[in-house]
Amino acid sequence: MAELGMLKRLEEVEKKYIEIEKNLSNPDISPPEIHKYSKELSDLDEIVEVYRNYKSIHEKIEENKTLFKDPELGELAREENEQLEEDLAKLEETLRLLLLPKDPNDAKNVFLEIRAGTGGDEAALFAADLFRMYSKYAEAKRWKVEIIGMNETGIGGIKELIASIEGKNVYSRMKYESGVHRVQRVPSTETSGRIHTSTATVAVLPEPDDVEVEIDEKDLKIDTYRASGPGGQHVNKTDSAIRITHLPTGIVVQCQDERSQHKNKAHAMRMLRVKLFEIEEQKRQKEIASTRKSMVGTGDRSEKIRTYNFRDGRITDHRIGLTLYKIESILSGDLDELVDALTEHDQTELLKEAAYA
Repeated sequence: MAELGMLKRLEEVEKKYIEIEKNLSNPDISPPEIHKYSKELSDLDEIVEVYRNYKSIHEKIEENKTLFKDPELGELAREENEQLEEDLAKLEETLRLLLLPKDPNDAKNVFLEIRAGTGGDEAALFAADLFRMYSKYAEAKRWKVEIIGMNETGIGGIKELIASIEGKNVYSRMKYESGVHRVQRVPSTETSGRIHTSTATVAVLPEPDDVEVEIDEKDLKIDTYRASGPGGQHVNKTDSAIRITHLPTGIVVQCQDERSQHKNKAHAMRMLRVKLFEIEEQKRQKEIASTRKSMVGTGDRSEKIRTYNFRDGRITDHRIGLTLYKIESILSGDLDELVDALTEHDQTELLKEAAYA
């Protein structure tokens, strides 16, 4: 049986759920309130359903205990209780996980930034490999990927890329990818067969809702200019490229990939919101890190998180000491085993720290 503190929290959650249901049934409820309460109800649906199932099984176990001395039904009741006790233990573990603090950004879409690090052309090729890996992973998850800006090299590499990824719970599955990724392999241009080490930096930034980041137009300096680089003859004919400077912070974002100045401005404003939200998130993460000593990484872009070794066909995640000998599969987008292991490690550490008073 779960400890009293945990059961008390579950009772409170169920009471809140019932209260929200009553609020939604109010005929005078306003549309904004409907939206608010519906979201709150949806957030609690799973835990309340599991808790009610837990209570039902517990009641059945107690009922069966009254039959233990019955000469005809006692043995059947004991056998049934053995299975019910196993079911109850599984539900209890599920409830522990559901009670863990939720990352408020888990359901958000993300902006993905990939930049080539040390290693010249080989680093740029590795950056392109990483983007293909994430694109294939997104495809498998039925997420939408849109390239916002990209600076390519002449041999198929990427110096810098910014893309948006939209879908269900994108951030919850992508958030552990931020940091320095290191590759060890023989470049195709290397004639002596020497293994080179190169790096690329990945940043996964949750995209905030408009209401979460307020931007005053008076704080913006907006410049237009003619786009340059690949993209067809149109790039040099109109001032479609946009550069936005946020004066209070000095943040500069720009976009030139679209033919329409309006679309480029919309993309640039999205990037600016993400950058401003990131500043607040960094403050929040520092507060969390001060109380959690064993987080899965810091999310810092300078932290080396993973090595891709082609000679041995292995990938090692340094944060949790996990090595998998399936480099081709993972680079083809089969990331779930890595993501699940990182998520499980994070949940395990949270469970250690959780105290049900």
